[in-house]
Amino acid sequence: MAAVHRLRALLSLHRSATLQPSLGFVPVQLTSTCLFRGLSSSDTNSESPPPLNPENKSLLENLNLMGVDVTKARQRQPGVLRKACTNEQAVAQFLKGKGASHKVIASIISRYPRAITRSVGHMEQRWGLWRNIFETDAEIVTILDRSPESFFRSSDNGNLEKNIAFLVSLGMNTKELHRLLKTAPRTFSNSVALNRQMVELLEDTCVELGGKSPEQFAKAVISRNLYILIRSVKRVKTNINILRSSLKLSDSELLALLQGPVAEILDLSSEYLRKNFNSLQQRMVSLGCRQADIEKLILSYPMVLYIGLDTLSAKLDCLLKGGIAIEQIVEKPKVLDYSTQNIAVRIEELKKVGYDFKKNGISVLDTSRKRFDAKLQRLAASLDQ
Repeated sequence: MAAVHRLRALLSLHRSATLQPSLGFVPVQLTSTCLFRGLSSSDTNSESPPPLNPENKSLLENLNLMGVDVTKARQRQPGVLRKACTNEQAVAQFLKGKGASHKVIASIISRYPRAITRSVGHMEQRWGLWRNIFETDAEIVTILDRSPESFFRSSDNGNLEKNIAFLVSLGMNTKELHRLLKTAPRTFSNSVALNRQMVELLEDTCVELGGKSPEQFAKAVISRNLYILIRSVKRVKTNINILRSSLKLSDSELLALLQGPVAEILDLSSEYLRKNFNSLQQRMVSLGCRQADIEKLILSYPMVLYIGLDTLSAKLDCLLKGGIAIEQIVEKPKVLDYSTQNIAVRIEELKKVGYDFKKNGISVLDTSRKRFDAKLQRLAASLDQ
């Protein structure tokens, strides 16, 4: 019930720039810093005309004093440095009040200079919307440090509020919104219409494949792949068609898989997905595998299509040289989830204690470090007896 009340409160949040004290915000009494650029006497006497829209020298001085990487800012959004009126001091004070360090603030502005064009009122209101999803200011600061554009990219707080309402209408609760905003915050900067297009694609796909619960299907796919809403409809639709034709799946099989692990690869570049599928197929055929073996490997471990050819070949070579049969890899493909170095070290450690892969299988390679070490200790103890 608490989550329900929070969501209701979120949807009715007043759009005023001044937030209620209950949200924990302290109003910041700052005015925008307007830096007017005039020509000095030396400029007017100069024979060469000044640039039509030069950089704001006062702004550059302020940013340098704040520790901002001006070179990086210039590369990212050069137009901001030519603005006559900016708000860098207020933005810095606002973020500092939320717990951001000077280093984090400088990094945010360096990577997303447009942040200094936002008003305190805009930031307070947007922060309030985010706080209805996150428990603490520190969580939001962490996201801003990782992805500044997720907070500062859009100036439309109404769009953010509408996106939250739309996602809630799909059946997402506060915990799921938290995961989505933390993992793929750009979702909330999309227009609602853009997010709705993706949801409608997923719902239509479900119906086309004979599914009976299109809304639940869409939610299941999004929950499996939080990045899907920031990909294009064209990409996802193409990837679904690639998987259907490459794996020769029936409608019911594809429907089931899309709601499961296959959903995790739908956000890949279509070209990358097709290239990796072809590379995997060629390599597996060269090792004596049949088409059925390849399909089985992909269906049980779709993330194999994330692995580039060179990395995949290195992992397969390492396993094969360690005395593991390709048939075993097809049966337990999650061993490919580990780095080549990790695989090599584990194989060597197991060989030292006389482990027989043909007799005992390779599941031991797909375990946590703690469980693997415990297994090694038991094997070593049995050798001493």
